[in-house]
Amino acid sequence: MVKYSSVSIDRTFSALADATRRAILLRLRDEPGLSVSELARPLSLKLPGLMKHLDVLSDAGLITRTKTGRTVSVQPVVAPMREAMEWLHRYESMWTASLDRLVALVEQDEQADPTPPARKAKST
Repeated sequence: MVKYSSVSIDRTFSALADATRRAILLRLRDEPGLSVSELARPLSLKLPGLMKHLDVLSDAGLITRTKTGRTVSVQPVVAPMREAMEWLHRYESMWTASLDRLVALVEQDEQADPTPPARKAKST
């Protein structure tokens, strides 16, 4: 059984909870090594706001920053995301079983009373 660090998983999911940070990671997936200013442009964020998002992503281990001269480039790091996906995968069978039971319950209810829901509402 793989042991996961709850602190790193918590940081990963916390970082991914924000839409701006998810957009940054998607952009870095397609264009790794972008500078901070290049990342800021399409997001219409000012540099201090972007830096706060980058700090959260960096603390979660989802990015690294490299300074070359005056330019800071940002690279995605896949290991924390992979760990989060493996953690989620552990629960997939539980979700699948729950959904299967729900489908069976709905099908059983439909077989017991085949009247469409719209007609039920009108006839009452």
